Amino acid sequence: MRYRVRVATATGSALALLALAGCGLTSGSPLVDDVQPGSVGKGEPLDGANITVTSKEFTEQLILGAMMGIAFKAAGADVLDRTGIQGSIGAREAIKSGDADAMYEYTGTAWITYLGNSDPIPDPQKQWEAVRDADKKNGITWLPQAALNNTYALAMNEANFKKYGTRTLSDVAALAKSNPGAVTLCVESEFANRADGLPGMEKAYGMKLPAGNITQMDSGIIYTQAAKGSCTFGEVYTTDGRIRAMNLHVMEDDKKFFPNYNAAPSINTKALDKYPEMAEVIEPITKKLNNTVAQELNAKVDVDGQDPHDVAKDWLVKEGFVKE
Repeated sequence: MRYRVRVATATGSALALLALAGCGLTSGSPLVDDVQPGSVGKGEPLDGANITVTSKEFTEQLILGAMMGIAFKAAGADVLDRTGIQGSIGAREAIKSGDADAMYEYTGTAWITYLGNSDPIPDPQKQWEAVRDADKKNGITWLPQAALNNTYALAMNEANFKKYGTRTLSDVAALAKSNPGAVTLCVESEFANRADGLPGMEKAYGMKLPAGNITQMDSGIIYTQAAKGSCTFGEVYTTDGRIRAMNLHVMEDDKKFFPNYNAAPSINTKALDKYPEMAEVIEPITKKLNNTVAQELNAKVDVDGQDPHDVAKDWLVKEGFVKE
């Protein structure tokens, strides 16, 4: 099962409407968490506000959506939970149309998938600024982004890390030249064929791997095979909880090839104009989010089997953002 939709699976207004119709956006339930302000939401600045929070359906998105909803609830809002929409198109269109008010979205997804740009911007801040400016015309406001960057990477197990000592993708490229048989990859089929995946990475780092060194498989199996050492390097997502759980070593993208997928609050502009306090409530939480936090929280769901909403609330309470 795909961890995150990286490309639009439907285009055009008619297909977007179909995506909305099938996303369950007419459903949803009031957030009933009994939470009070901690370091955020003091004075309940959202008292009387009615806010609909949404997200996509995968683990990280469910956690981030829950964080947002619980924070707004602690700040006094009545929150309708419409998290868990399948795919990217439905959640995006919900924010754009005003059927939902707020979600965490990824800058790379917006820039490439929604806004139709083929070339990502290497600097994450400039990428966010470009998305922020371009999306104004769509009635969407982007609040400051998190350090959390859910992008592609290659990772290896502890034994291979000790054996080869590679720390960066430049190191991997050097190893591929000096010892071609040492660099075997487990990747998804999409990554193997996308310009911002394996072909582009090989070009950017000056490596050309033999076809026999590359095995295509489902993303969930990749982590297991990399952990076993069946392939030297596996394609991973940088915030996936299995990285920590399986003690995988992530190679630094030292040439900044892969697109930035920083998470940031994406808010319907009319809703933000109506409830501007949303920005001050969510900002401290966004600032705290990074890849280490994301890996830890995602692992609680994907490895330990905990509920995403509970994981989000426990973390907010632990960090002092809200009180139960």
